[in-house]
This record gives sequence, C-alpha cells and structure tokens, in this order.
Amino acid sequence: MKEFNYVVWQEDKYYVSQCLNIDVSSFGETFEDAVKNLKEAVQLYFDGEDQTPDLTEIRNIVIGKDYVNA
Repeated sequence: MKEFNYVVWQEDKYYVSQCLNIDVSSFGETFEDAVKNLKEAVQLYFDGEDQTPDLTEIRNIVIGKDYVNA
C-alpha cells in the first residue's frame, strides 16, 4: 500500500481531485466522490504497469491564492 497526496477544488457543480505524486486527476459531484474516484484512477494507473513505480515523495504542500492585473 502506498500513500498519495491530493488536492480537491470545486468547479461549478463538480469537485475536481488531482493527485500530486503522479499526473492523475478525477472528479465527482461531492468532495467524497471526487476523492473516491481519484483513488480508483490512481489504482488503475498502477494496474497497467509491469513494475509498480514509486510515487514521487512530497514533503511540503502549499496551496496559494493571489491576484494579477489582467
């Protein structure tokens, strides 16, 4: 079993989930669905591999929000 990190945000009526260790994402109508669907997508990503690659280790996560003149 391997631990993975993710971020979830809301876009309109859906929640989008993004794995931070590998380039895999998913979505759902609720926060819980988005996380459950992401977990399934990460598992499917590794199911197709001959050897299970390691997940990129992430030590610190910072989520920011700022403004630009546009």
